[in-house]
Amino acid sequence: MNRFDYVRAGTVAEAVQAFAGAPGAQFIAGGTNLVDLMKYDVTRPGRLIDITRLPLGGIAEHDGGLRVGALVTNANLAYDARVRSRYPLLADAILAGASGQLRNAATTGGNLNQRTRCYYFYDTATPCNKREPGSGCAAIGGLTRIHAIFGASESCIATHPSDMCVALAALEAVVQVTGPEGDRSIAFADFHRLPGDDPAKDNTLKPGEIVLSVDLPAADLSKNYTYLKLRDRLSYAFALVSVAAALELDGDTVKIARLALGGVAHKPWRNRQAEALLVGKPATRETFQAAADFVVAEARPQSENAFKVELARRAIVRGLSQAAAGTPQSLTDKRIQ
Repeated sequence: MNRFDYVRAGTVAEAVQAFAGAPGAQFIAGGTNLVDLMKYDVTRPGRLIDITRLPLGGIAEHDGGLRVGALVTNANLAYDARVRSRYPLLADAILAGASGQLRNAATTGGNLNQRTRCYYFYDTATPCNKREPGSGCAAIGGLTRIHAIFGASESCIATHPSDMCVALAALEAVVQVTGPEGDRSIAFADFHRLPGDDPAKDNTLKPGEIVLSVDLPAADLSKNYTYLKLRDRLSYAFALVSVAAALELDGDTVKIARLALGGVAHKPWRNRQAEALLVGKPATRETFQAAADFVVAEARPQSENAFKVELARRAIVRGLSQAAAGTPQSLTDKRIQ
């Protein structure tokens, strides 16, 4: 058993102060990822700072959109009436992930900060640059079926596991954080990072910073959307490829296009050039195929996951087609049931 200090913070300021000067300190809320990492000896925090008592559990109107507190559970977020009606893409993405029990415990902030499910990251008998910088990447040349086809490096080919974050990327959410240097806002596209030569860093949070909330901007993307998740089994499995697609149409013409992929990169993967190719074009299968071809052209698969390239291509076309028709995957799932 790794010995660690336990601190229960009553205010945000207390949480930030408790983190300072404590090597290996980590914040804990639902603990659905962190506790697993501790059990597997992947992480050995010297101090756990319990933030469950902080006043960060609400969902409120904000600048025409919604501000979601970092401690809002995944279940409460997915079933909130305002989220269901105005941001159904987000609700569907959350419900596509984990299990009901985990969604009841997992938090918004924790979802943003969860770590990869790479086999080698969890296996302390193998080298992993995310776990031990400079030790190497056992995944490269190993079992790579679940690994990245976009944005990987010679140091890491892991993927980000979140469904919720793929939807937040497409919705262009903004993350509000605070820390020793004060408050700041981080555009969602800039929150997570690619591995480069420093894969141990999953995101752009500075030491001691804590997520306060996630802002959902005002946007009319509640009609033509879908969250399509392709995986080995229907429930409780991480995505091989997922697609968050949202369109605003002017008749049959694409006015606004949002497209983000999960299960394929170290962060939710968004190609703005592909989105630009869609704007002003008819919402047809041919248009969507051209955008999909553009996206997958930069794929760099490993030995065992080349199938993801064609899977992603087809998923993009299917996702955009569902969005254009106003028949999201969630509706299709209900019809199957």
